[in-house]
Amino acid sequence: MVQTANTVDPTTFPVQRLCHWAQTAPDRTYLTQPLGQGQVQNISWAQAADEVRRIATWLQAQGWPHGSRVAIVGKNSAHWVLADLAILMAGHVSVPIYPTFNGEALAYILSHSEARACFVGKMDDANSLRSVPASVALVALPLAPSGSANLQWDQLLHQNAPLAGTPHTDADAMCTIIYTSGTTGQPKGVVQTFGAIAWGITSATQRIRITEQDRMISYLPLAHVAERMLVEQASLRFGTHIYFAQSLDTFLADMQRARPTIFFSVPRLWVKFRQGVHEKMPERTLRLLLAIPGVGMLVRRKIRKGLGLDQCHLAAGGAAPMPADVLAFFRGLGLDLIEVYGMTENCGVSHSTLPGGSSVGTVGLPYEGVESRIDPDSGEIQMRCPALMSGYFKSPEQTAQTMTADGWLRTGDKGRCDAQGQLTITGRVKDIFKTSKGKYVAPAPIEEMLVAHPDIEACAVTGANLAQPLAVVMLSQDAALRCADLETRVALTLSLEEHLKAINAQLEHHEQLDCLAVVTTLWTPENGFVTPTFKVKRNKIDETYAQQFEAWVQSAQAVVWVP
Repeated sequence: MVQTANTVDPTTFPVQRLCHWAQTAPDRTYLTQPLGQGQVQNISWAQAADEVRRIATWLQAQGWPHGSRVAIVGKNSAHWVLADLAILMAGHVSVPIYPTFNGEALAYILSHSEARACFVGKMDDANSLRSVPASVALVALPLAPSGSANLQWDQLLHQNAPLAGTPHTDADAMCTIIYTSGTTGQPKGVVQTFGAIAWGITSATQRIRITEQDRMISYLPLAHVAERMLVEQASLRFGTHIYFAQSLDTFLADMQRARPTIFFSVPRLWVKFRQGVHEKMPERTLRLLLAIPGVGMLVRRKIRKGLGLDQCHLAAGGAAPMPADVLAFFRGLGLDLIEVYGMTENCGVSHSTLPGGSSVGTVGLPYEGVESRIDPDSGEIQMRCPALMSGYFKSPEQTAQTMTADGWLRTGDKGRCDAQGQLTITGRVKDIFKTSKGKYVAPAPIEEMLVAHPDIEACAVTGANLAQPLAVVMLSQDAALRCADLETRVALTLSLEEHLKAINAQLEHHEQLDCLAVVTTLWTPENGFVTPTFKVKRNKIDETYAQQFEAWVQSAQAVVWVP
């Protein structure tokens, strides 16, 4: 019998798990936070519970109604997790916000969620805080920018005694509102209950092994459902040790410190890892070495150790399609890289490939208790399970548009299932566009082929209403720097032309790309070209480059360099 979200074991809820580990393993380290210059702060389960209880006391003392919303904005840190737990301990609802959101988006979410307060963590740019309404109390976490808030976490710890007992939590009570970063429009607030999250963790971890001996590193935004579930919630369920990354510049050192046994990342980082390996060892040389008995094993071990993944027994990719050649590359290095599929609206719990499997090009089978179907008319993937959202906060119209009349979630993704039930995603329903010839083009499969080039880090196939589609490709940072040399740029141009020719040979005539437009400016969440999990924002690509499309095509060049 499939367990429903409102009948899950309440001892699996986050605050209850924190109390469990504080009682059974009080001195074991739960969180490791880098402080700079090689210094770290280790926080035990007992210390974590004590700080959470003290902040919960302060939150309850404000006299807000039970279930009030309290936000968190900031990069990942140990105290981001503690703030999240303190909000829940106090009986309120946590609202995580991406630190890359501008002031307008931040103000919108705080207003829309009716947030009473906001915890402020690590931020590169605190200017967005100027947009925070005066009615919202700001509390600075230990690594927050100086002067970002009047109230200080450490000060509140000293002023408040630990909250006694363990609060009762109903499975159908609102736990969090996760505002999707989205590639278009205003963020939508996805409401998830305690029961839905707990059921999701139980279902998703039935096919993988996680124990209290495992280590994870948290660096993808905790405001995103994948990091929240796989890292924060899984650590509470299984007692795992979480390390945090200090910055992009120190990421490899942070990985070396953590030596994660479980590691999840978005495809763009896996692509960058592969590019980094090939920068040190050309692809052909690496392939020859890996084929030599004995030597191949040593090379694999050295590469994994250099990446900080030599002790990783479970590696996963998700949040965007994973190129098949990237999967094959890391599996060739001995990393059991699986692909997961999910979205905020289902707690990230839908499908995954199986550990130890050889599946490429699919996102695998549904998790236990997940039902999946393909709409016969649109080809859209639809699914349902007890981890589905309660709805979009204060938006019944959008909720009704996203859910079918019989309770299935419209994912917005197109796909197909094979005879074994494995799901392949073929693109987004809304991403498919029509050329001026009336032919439809699905960009995702073409983009997967494009990023197979070692110097292409991200791309977008576009060209609605053009005779033929084209692609805007972003070079890796290393390739962009190398192209300052004219001879190198000429060589790369020839390489990209050959790559385009090989891809077009595999496509239907109406799908063949007129040209590649090469940009060397990095697409980042800060400049708005990608979401915080590095999904390309197609509307931003078109908005920025569309006026140049005709000129690129008219140039009759296969590769156009964009200033």
